[in-house]
Amino acid sequence: MEPQIMRSPAGERVLGKVYPARELATLLNKQADVLRGCEGGVTFSGGEPLMQAQFVSEVIDLLEDLHIVLDTSGYASEGDFRMVAGKSDLVYYDLKLVDRQAHLRYTGVDNALILSNLRAASSLGVPFVVRVPLIPGVTDTGENLTLIAATIRGLRGLERVELLPYNKAAGGKYKGLGMEFQPAFDERRDVNIDIKPFVSAGIPVKIEGVDMAGLRSKLVSCQ
Repeated sequence: MEPQIMRSPAGERVLGKVYPARELATLLNKQADVLRGCEGGVTFSGGEPLMQAQFVSEVIDLLEDLHIVLDTSGYASEGDFRMVAGKSDLVYYDLKLVDRQAHLRYTGVDNALILSNLRAASSLGVPFVVRVPLIPGVTDTGENLTLIAATIRGLRGLERVELLPYNKAAGGKYKGLGMEFQPAFDERRDVNIDIKPFVSAGIPVKIEGVDMAGLRSKLVSCQ
């Protein structure tokens, strides 16, 4: 199949190319020695890779001893989640909101599958990292972060939480598609970067782009 072309005010851009599982695995295996030499591997991300769970599973089966990371929102059937996550070496698990109504409002879908698969992740014997995108006034509230900490506390296989401060690049991408970016939140607000709920729960926490040693020193000095 020929690559798909996206046409926008910003010009033409190749959206991607469709590969059969064996063809993609062959391309990746050609880089296997380089990837292993750099302590790297293959990450299945997206979008949502579990929308193509069978395809991803087939590709993994054809890879030659490469480290596999599944980067997922967990929004998939439990069977698809277990099939792919069970073949991975590490899972990055995106968790935005615990409250069902808030999740429905901001994402348009129920979070029951996401929370169920999070529990399933704990039973697979595969290490996982919970990643929380910090959206100002939405996911970064003290209430939501406390709920997340309570939800994941004690889960087997949990390595750490990663907090991902809001990135304003999304607005520019909408413009490139000829669309107007209208977030349901005030993106001008400072993000609430609060690690205390996770520290109190005994959960290791990391913040993207932040010196954690310096931050912990500030927290101690303020207590």
